[in-house]
Amino acid sequence: RGVCRLFISTHCILKFQCLGLFFCCIEILYIHTYIIMENPSRTKRVSTIVFTLGKIPLLLLLLYLFVCSLDILSSAFQLAGGKVTGDIFQENAVFSNPVAGLVVGILVTVLVQSSSTSTSIVVSLVSSGLLEVQSAIPIIMGSNIGTSVTNTVVALMQAGEREEFKRAFAGATVHDCFNWLSVLVLLPLEAASGLLRRLSQAVVDTLQLSSGEEAPELLKVITKPLTALIIQLDQSVITAIATGDQTVSNQSLVRRWCPATELPLKSASPQCDGSMLLLSCTGGHLFVNCSLSDLAIGLILLACSLLVLCSCLILLVKVLNSLLKGQVASAINKVINTDFPHPFTWLAGYLALLVGAGMTFLVQSSSVFTSSITPLIGIGVISIERAYPLTLGSNLGTTTTATLAALASPGDKLAAATQVALCHFFFNLVGILLWYPIPATRLPIRMARALGSHTARYRWFAVLYLLLCFLLLPSLVFALSMAGWKVMAGIGAPVIAAIVFVVTVNLLQEHKPHCLPRSLQSWDFLPAWMTSLQPLDDVITKMTLSCRHQRGDCFFLLFFFTILCRKANTSPRLQSTRF
Repeated sequence: RGVCRLFISTHCILKFQCLGLFFCCIEILYIHTYIIMENPSRTKRVSTIVFTLGKIPLLLLLLYLFVCSLDILSSAFQLAGGKVTGDIFQENAVFSNPVAGLVVGILVTVLVQSSSTSTSIVVSLVSSGLLEVQSAIPIIMGSNIGTSVTNTVVALMQAGEREEFKRAFAGATVHDCFNWLSVLVLLPLEAASGLLRRLSQAVVDTLQLSSGEEAPELLKVITKPLTALIIQLDQSVITAIATGDQTVSNQSLVRRWCPATELPLKSASPQCDGSMLLLSCTGGHLFVNCSLSDLAIGLILLACSLLVLCSCLILLVKVLNSLLKGQVASAINKVINTDFPHPFTWLAGYLALLVGAGMTFLVQSSSVFTSSITPLIGIGVISIERAYPLTLGSNLGTTTTATLAALASPGDKLAAATQVALCHFFFNLVGILLWYPIPATRLPIRMARALGSHTARYRWFAVLYLLLCFLLLPSLVFALSMAGWKVMAGIGAPVIAAIVFVVTVNLLQEHKPHCLPRSLQSWDFLPAWMTSLQPLDDVITKMTLSCRHQRGDCFFLLFFFTILCRKANTSPRLQSTRF
C-alpha cells in the first residue's frame, strides 16, 4: 500500500510539474462545475467548461508575450549600457581584487539583464588570455546575484494586493538570499584556497574535451521569430570592446548587415578573378534602417518591453485567479505542495529541484523560469517551501546551458571556456549542499519571509531593497575596494562586527533572553527610527501626500507611492518592529 501511495503521489507531482498547471485544471474542471454551481443544468455546465477552456489559449499567449518581453528587455538594457559594460571589462587590473570582481559581476549583469551575456564576456576574456580563471570566478559569482533582480522586479507588479505581494516578494527574494549567502561563504573560501578553480581544473584535465556543436535552441525556437522581427543585436561588439578591440568602439550593437559572402561570377575578365564579394545585405528587424543611436533605441525598447511585461503579468494574474480558485486551487495545492508518504517525504523537494533544472534548461534562462513562477507564488498556488528547490534547480539548469555553450567553443578556447562554466556549476552545487539538504540550514526561506513581511507593511521598502542590494551597496563596496584593502578593512570590519552583534543579540532575545543584561533584553532604549521603519514610513507618507497639492516634480514620487505605499483602509496601525 505504501509503494502504491508513493507511485500515485509521484505520478501526480510529475504530471503537474511536467505537463503544467493548466492540464490539471482541465482534468478536475468538470467535477468543479458541480461544486461551485447550485443545481447546474447541462447547458450551463458545458458553457462553463467551454468558457474556462477558452482561457487556456489566452493564458499561453500571455505567457508567450511575457517571455518575449523579457528577451526584448534584455536587449534594451544591452543597447543602453552594453558598451559601458565592455569598457568596464577592459580594466583588467581591477579584477585582481575579488570583491571588486564580485561587484563588477553584479553591476554588469544588472546592466545588461542577462547572466549569459556577462558570462560569455568573461569566457572570451579568459580564453583570450586577458583574464585569469582565478579572477573570473568572483565575476561569475556576481553575475549569479545580478540575474536574480528580474524576478524581484516582476514581484513588484503584485503590489496591489498586500498578501499576494507578501508571498510574491518572499518567493522572488529567496533567490537573492541564497545567492548572497553562498557568496558570503564561498568567496572568502575561494580567495583563501582556490576551491572552485582547483575542482574545475581537475575535471577539465580528466575529461578528453573536443569541440562540439552549438548549444541547442529550445524555447528560442518559439520566441525568436517574434523577437527577431523587433530587434537583433551583434553580441560580438560587446565582447570585442571588452577584449580591447578599438576598431568596433564606434560600431552600433544593432545588427544592420549580414556577414560578407563570396559569390562566383559566371564570366571572368582580366580585371576580375572570377568571384565577387557580397559586402552587405539588410536584415529584417524593425530598427535595421533606423538612424537613432543605440541609447535611443534601447530606451524605446525599454519602455515598450516594460509596458508589455507589466500588462502581461497583470493579465496573467487575473486569468490565473479566475481559473485557480475554490476546489481547483485546493486540489492543485495538494498536488504540487504535498510531500511523498513517509518515509519518502524528503524526495519531493529533490524532485522539485530536478524539475526546476529541467525547465530552466528548456527555456534556457533562469530569469524566465523564476519570473514565471513568481505570480504563482503570489496567488498561493506554489508555496515558498516548494519554490525554494525549484529556484535552486533553476540555478543549476542555467549553468548546464552555459556548459553546453562552452563545449561548442573552438579548440583553442575550449578548455578555458569549459573551466569557467564548470566554476559556475560548482558554485551553485556547493551552495545547494550548504543551504538545502539539512532543514535547519535553509536560512534563505526565513530571510525571504522576513523581507516579504516588511514589504507587505511598507511597500516602498521593495524599491529601497532593489536600490540597496543591486546598485547602491555594490557601488559603495566597489569604491571602498578600489581605495585599497586598508580602507576597506577599516570601514568594513566595524560594519560587519555591528551586524554580527545585532544578529546575535536578536537571537538571544528570542530564545534565551535571561542570558543577556537587562538593558539588552529589548531595543526599547534606542530611538524609534533605529528599531522600526514606521518613522520613515510616516515621513514618506507626508511627502507623498504633500505632492498631491503640487505639480510635475512630485509626480514620479506620487506614482510610486500610489503603487507601493497604498494601505488598506481596514488595516490597523502598525506597531514598531524589532531591529
